[in-house]
Amino acid sequence: MLSDGPILVWFRRDLRLVDNPALCWAAERERPVIPFYVLDKESGGRPPGGASRWWLHGSLQSLDAALISLGSRLVLRRGSLSRIVPELMRETGAVAIAWNRVPDPAAAQDEKIVGELCRNGGLQTESFPAALLFDPGSILTSTGTPFRVFTPFWRKCLSLGIDRGCLDMPRWASPARWPESCPLDDLELRRGARMWDSGLHQAWRPGESGAWARLEQFLPEALQDYRGQREAPGRAGTSRISPHLHFGETGPRRIVRRIDDLGLSARADPFLRQLGWREFCQYLLHHFPQMTRASLRPEFDRMPWRHDSEGLRRWQKGTTGYPLVDAGMRELRTTGWMHNRVRMVTASFLTKNLLVDWRKGADWFLDTLVDADAANNAAGWQWVAGSGADAAPWFRIFNPVTQSRRFDPRGLYLRRWLPELRALPDKFIHEPWKAPPSVLSDADVELGRSYPLPMVDLQFTRKRALMSYRVQVLGRG
Repeated sequence: MLSDGPILVWFRRDLRLVDNPALCWAAERERPVIPFYVLDKESGGRPPGGASRWWLHGSLQSLDAALISLGSRLVLRRGSLSRIVPELMRETGAVAIAWNRVPDPAAAQDEKIVGELCRNGGLQTESFPAALLFDPGSILTSTGTPFRVFTPFWRKCLSLGIDRGCLDMPRWASPARWPESCPLDDLELRRGARMWDSGLHQAWRPGESGAWARLEQFLPEALQDYRGQREAPGRAGTSRISPHLHFGETGPRRIVRRIDDLGLSARADPFLRQLGWREFCQYLLHHFPQMTRASLRPEFDRMPWRHDSEGLRRWQKGTTGYPLVDAGMRELRTTGWMHNRVRMVTASFLTKNLLVDWRKGADWFLDTLVDADAANNAAGWQWVAGSGADAAPWFRIFNPVTQSRRFDPRGLYLRRWLPELRALPDKFIHEPWKAPPSVLSDADVELGRSYPLPMVDLQFTRKRALMSYRVQVLGRG
């Protein structure tokens, strides 16, 4: 039994009220509950990028509004966890603290620090899994080693059964006196917002209600043909739920439960497989915490990456001269998001056609993606680069022209993000440099001026990449 005093609930990447185990545990103790969030720029590994900070501001704002509607509030603090948590303990007279674990090695270190501080101060501590469907430490091969290939990993997970339990939003009492809270703007999450801030406002609605609205819009119709629709960047065939999952505005159990409630389980396997890939990325980071900066296949440390600052800059700006690459990078700069098929193509272009280190691209994505997640980001880049677990064969080099013709044959995606090419006919929009002068003139396209010429030759750079891999990585002459 707990003595008199409130319970602190530490919110982190679980910015929701439904299916929140820590909040439910606190509410069940029948003590006043004080929800709090600490922005500690020195903990949790790499600081969030600009797009993530923009999203976090909106998510905290939404969570606080939801709490206020229930007679509660979110206490915000800025500073070191090792200073803020003891302050809250003293100010509130708390008897316990609860939180949901974040499946990230740096976040686990924060949890260890907070746990020791609270136990030394006489507080009961409770932590819960809430971000994943499966415990990454419990999924192992028959020899007791971590999986390094997705399909057998996911098969093992499914054999254990997906947890479909989803906790309802609890009710709890508020304290008679609240500790001080800093204004959200004092966290400076949107200070110096990039030029694409307005684009983020138009594209997204951060928060738990936004996550639920996104799901309700996507699930009923999209799962009818998810496998066929999700590969086409010009169609609204993907869930775009990834940033909501990253910030914990919804949990995977709630998504699975909603699929069951709608009677869509029979059609959901391709979509659930995407949730499985998210699980696999977090699983890899749990077992291989070095993967965000080091190649999981160490032989790739011998890869002769090029120091091409101009090539990297043009790739970031979307001025490579290859329409699918440029459309993807401009979508990213405008909305903080990019279609997954296009992510693979743009990553392949950087690492294989430009021979730029995958870490350079990963860093750019972490700064510009609203769903920037250390595990998913590193796993995705290493998959494309060929250096990771379950990696694509290194000789698989995505041709941006072929990919564009296959997955965006009518150029719907290209025309949306490259308005300067909008008037080109379907035949030439994927390769404008092959269009006759009269066609370019009629479409008001001047190559090298209104749209750049290709910055590299695909065939030459493909051969160069394969030769570098064969000689430097494999050691074959």
